[in-house]
Amino acid sequence: MSGIDTFDSNQVIGATLGSATILKELARGSMGVVFAAFQQSLKRRIAVKVLPKCMYTEESVRLFEQEAEAAAGLSHPNIVPIYEIGEVPGFRWFTMQLIEGASLATMLRKIAGNPVPSRRILPIRTALAIVRQVLEALSYAHRRKVVHRDIKPENILVVAESHIPVITDFGISRIVSAQADAMQIPRGSPLYMAPEQILSPETDARADIFAVGILLFRLLVEALPLIAHASADELLAAKLAGRGIFACAPSQANPRLHPDMDALVATATAHDPLARYACCRDFLAALAGYERKHVGPH
Repeated sequence: MSGIDTFDSNQVIGATLGSATILKELARGSMGVVFAAFQQSLKRRIAVKVLPKCMYTEESVRLFEQEAEAAAGLSHPNIVPIYEIGEVPGFRWFTMQLIEGASLATMLRKIAGNPVPSRRILPIRTALAIVRQVLEALSYAHRRKVVHRDIKPENILVVAESHIPVITDFGISRIVSAQADAMQIPRGSPLYMAPEQILSPETDARADIFAVGILLFRLLVEALPLIAHASADELLAAKLAGRGIFACAPSQANPRLHPDMDALVATATAHDPLARYACCRDFLAALAGYERKHVGPH
């Protein structure tokens, strides 16, 4: 078992960090454990991310601190804000806003289980609104030299009442202005990872654009039409070779889409970074053009 599997959250629940008391575990993954907490000084619920000592490695500590550093320098309504970072015997921690809602991945799974087939896909207007807000947040981050490098539905939280998407988990983000670390290894999610990210951690904002292109496709269809028997290794190999990973275009997978969407997704997910949208603003402009022509006014 890995360190995270052996970690008992009961040893953290009830602990006090500053004026916050940890209440319950919310989620755990390879980058740490997230808890709900109550901050006495401001009478509010917050989230605490913990890296237990059983998970300490030189790499895990670096990534944990990098996540806090990268996100703490950003202030945007679609990026989860970081409040404070610290260390106590047994674990490192940082506090952040508690998003009352669920991940976009959870939302998609719920929609997919709808008994009415026509409701197993997000409305096109809703899907485009989510992607538009994600791009706005990434555009803001990129201007501040932060590349997320792991955009996927699991790392986007959706606020319960407003349905506003909020980007989280900057654990493998890259601060472009920072000195390169020769010990870094490529990280990310095989489906959403840009081809150049597979070979090197030295990626720029166009890696995020690639991931958002895949995300856009995913939000517009019931299930991504991946090439047959596409394991993680096969997806990575296809990307490295410059081969497509989809069996059909978006408008073929969802007849309600105009074929113009095919070119839009193809540009965002081009194998060559230079063939993609040069920046999030260009991607946003293309989305706006599609909406004007084929979706109508907001």
